[in-house]
Amino acid sequence: MRLVAAAAGLVGALALTACSGGSGGSSATPSATSSAAATATAGSGSSTASSDALQGSWITTSGGKIVALVVTGKEAGLFETGGSVCSGTAGEEAGMRMIHLTCTDGSKDRVTGMVDSVSKSGMKVTWSGKSGEETYTKAEGGKLPSGLPTAGLGQ
Repeated sequence: MRLVAAAAGLVGALALTACSGGSGGSSATPSATSSAAATATAGSGSSTASSDALQGSWITTSGGKIVALVVTGKEAGLFETGGSVCSGTAGEEAGMRMIHLTCTDGSKDRVTGMVDSVSKSGMKVTWSGKSGEETYTKAEGGKLPSGLPTAGLGQ
């Protein structure tokens, strides 16, 4: 249960850091997300135009961990509880919606992703790495989406 609460806090922090503009204030959480956001422009991809449909915070579970994907403008960040922190770009590229990430730990699980489908509430991404196909649910208001599988997250 603590992991789910921590993930909810992570999503809240991501939602706050995804907003444009600065506040001048500080907290303990932004330091981890700020370093990822600062490197977002140094991503490995070359997406040329932002895609409004991709904007927002998206959540899924993988291997018993919560994965948060945040897209703001052409920048993308991915955070896996207890795992990778990745940054890069997301947008339209040759008529396709693509996500290109570089992870601080060198992980290649989610380097290049093609968005197969996206709606107001869900997004399906096929990653070139071992993560393969993942279905994300949109997180609204910094809260975990309802119906998110949580089995095994407290272990």
